Amino acid sequence: MAASGSVNSNGQGSIQMVSVVLPGDLCVSCSDKSFAVDQLPSGNYEDEEAYHEDVFSQILKSNNGTVKKLWQGDIAIETGRSATKCTSCLWPKSADGTVRVPYRLSADYSDNEKSSIRDALLEFNTLTCVHFVERSTEEDFLDIVSDSGCWSSIGRTGGAQTLSLMSSGCLAKGIIQHEVDHALGFYHEQSRSDRDTYIDVLWQYICESDWGSFEMVDTDNLDLPYDYSSVMHYGWYAFSNTSGQPSLRPKPDPTANIGQRYGLSPLDVSKVKELYGCKLCTYLLTGVNGSLDSHNYMSEYPTETSCLWLIRVNKNKVLLQFDTFRMSPSGGCTDNYIMVYDGPSRSSRVLVERACGSLELPLLVASSGVLLVEFVHQKGLRASETEFRASYSSVDCGGTYRNDNGTVTSPGYPNPYTNLVHCMTTIWAPPGYQIILNFTLFELEYSFSCSYDYLLIHDGSQPSSPEVGRFCSDMEIPTIVSTGNVLLLQFYSDHWMNNLGYRADYHFVPAL
Repeated sequence: MAASGSVNSNGQGSIQMVSVVLPGDLCVSCSDKSFAVDQLPSGNYEDEEAYHEDVFSQILKSNNGTVKKLWQGDIAIETGRSATKCTSCLWPKSADGTVRVPYRLSADYSDNEKSSIRDALLEFNTLTCVHFVERSTEEDFLDIVSDSGCWSSIGRTGGAQTLSLMSSGCLAKGIIQHEVDHALGFYHEQSRSDRDTYIDVLWQYICESDWGSFEMVDTDNLDLPYDYSSVMHYGWYAFSNTSGQPSLRPKPDPTANIGQRYGLSPLDVSKVKELYGCKLCTYLLTGVNGSLDSHNYMSEYPTETSCLWLIRVNKNKVLLQFDTFRMSPSGGCTDNYIMVYDGPSRSSRVLVERACGSLELPLLVASSGVLLVEFVHQKGLRASETEFRASYSSVDCGGTYRNDNGTVTSPGYPNPYTNLVHCMTTIWAPPGYQIILNFTLFELEYSFSCSYDYLLIHDGSQPSSPEVGRFCSDMEIPTIVSTGNVLLLQFYSDHWMNNLGYRADYHFVPAL
């Protein structure tokens, strides 16, 4: 197995003990396990909140006081078996190339808690050949329970294999995926056998009783890069005993961010695919913005006939814009097409269904921070016959409305909207239809020039489309009829004052 880190290719993992010389005994109050995480080192950070609340810091807090015997903070040590030894740890692959991992959720979880766990598992199912399935009669399975803390064994151990996700503190997506990655065979990223090339352990700020949490494992690293942003990486202050002093320092850039709270990283996905031999075209796109295009995919996976891009933004909702879309309409959009799903899997609500030809797709706003793009094409399709490029970012609020009638509102309605928000709302009718929009309530902050809080309505699919109007205060908005099949609404609020907001009903009618 591999690192992030998993055991070596023999299915065996062994500890490399590290000899260190400390500048003195700096351990104070080590027994209370109150680790210092209150100060960032100098540098620029895109998201300081995420930096403070990385996955492993949350795990350590949840595991404080647990009676379970754990290694490296959250790895279960099985009776009669070393936590660093693993024979035949991989979950078996079926003849169809799928690795099915049965699991059972404790009846102690609420429906919402079960939904959170299933959603986190769905990303593995979408992006890799490892599919988590509800257990029926399988002998080997993950028994997911709300025990004391967040912890897991390494790899498949056989029988009912306990994986603890305590209801209070362990049900964030990143924590769930961290523990599940352990169960697939992965150690912590900074346990890799080559970690000293990429990171320094500052032993002088770690109590001797915690040195074992920084031991290296003899791992097969799958010829994949070290991943500072892995969901399996400790944060800066893991096990630090000194306020303001990190326990880990990246190199050569000591300000590089390590650890995060959002979930699997793109390299985490690549490692699962490599470890389990998944021959799939899938990409995980993360961060506050980014892009995808057909050319990169077709050059990297020339023999594949489908590909998936799972987009996950750090906060709010995904906003997706197709900058270029040209696809051979062979077979009437049955052979070559794009699908877009409002969520992490093909079972999520469809936003774009089998789009092909040359289209101007509207701005798409997901209902959450996750959106899935699927590209399907016939074998042998040349790159010259298809081209699409899209960019993504995040937006505070809004949505994509495709039902033939419905209601759009300001964020938080019927409560007053909040300050400093930017919403994008797309109402998208089928070709050959128009949209009729009627406002039943409109009360925004007063502004003579509509420069504070306001609603922009565009007759089309883009912010560059003709402007129907800019509306604010308590203006009476007449019935709006689109000339085409798309209306775009942009709502802005400033930092001062707010009001009830707006509510509008829409429906589609055949174009005149």
